[in-house]
Amino acid sequence: MDDVKTRIAVIGAGLCSAETAAMAEAVGALVARRGAILYCGGLGGVMEAAAKGAASAGGVTVGILPGAKASDANPYIQIPVVTGMGHARNVVLVRSCQAVISIGGSHGTLSEIALALKMWKPVVGLHTWENLPDVHYVTSPEAAVAKAFELIP
Repeated sequence: MDDVKTRIAVIGAGLCSAETAAMAEAVGALVARRGAILYCGGLGGVMEAAAKGAASAGGVTVGILPGAKASDANPYIQIPVVTGMGHARNVVLVRSCQAVISIGGSHGTLSEIALALKMWKPVVGLHTWENLPDVHYVTSPEAAVAKAFELIP
């Protein structure tokens, strides 16, 4: 399994501020520059910004889509995974990665954080849900990516 690339999930809300999108885009680019595959939910907001950053840095992007159409993916997703599972797709996303970086987010993001922690996946928080046990909080995109790589067993 030594030839399997590192897989990092970036999670966050489908709608976000320009500031949050900029952080997500930076995280995506940094993930790609480290040679990892970026996984996300494949839609807009944080997901689209992270995928844009990864794609712009020459990385591979995978979108685990909630619906039944690959065309629902944002334009930066190279590999759409069509699940037709709605919110249950969060399990597939978290299970597929080795670490999770949470940026901003709402209740769907909180569910992904909880799933990741339940599956013993490291979670890095960047301006996301606060004071959750076992989440590693950081204050910059650079620190988020560095911490995610550090925590992968």
